[in-house]
Amino acid sequence: MPRSPRTGPYICGIDAAMDVVSGKWKSLILWELDNGTRRFGELRRGLPGVSEKMLVQHLREMEADELVQREVYREVPPRVEYSLTEHGRSLNAALGPLGVWGQRRIERIGAERVSIELSD
Repeated sequence: MPRSPRTGPYICGIDAAMDVVSGKWKSLILWELDNGTRRFGELRRGLPGVSEKMLVQHLREMEADELVQREVYREVPPRVEYSLTEHGRSLNAALGPLGVWGQRRIERIGAERVSIELSD
């Protein structure tokens, strides 16, 4: 069932963009699908730590937001593949500079901080 868009007005373009990538996993799903079409199991393996329930929920929301296309092949067993729509690819392109900024942050804070955060 598609989710309904937010009812209130957006304050700015960033607000509208963040509405569709909110949550820990959506931007990572976009990043993973930027490498090409993936089956559900491939996505799950590419995103260590995501639960099946959360991945299903985010994929459904992203499909409703027209970022992700879900294709079901009528085979036994059924095969389902996910890929980015043109809208999803354009969002990935917009997130590219944010990824560059994040990589610079990782380098600036150093590996010690990252390893400390991972051990918590």
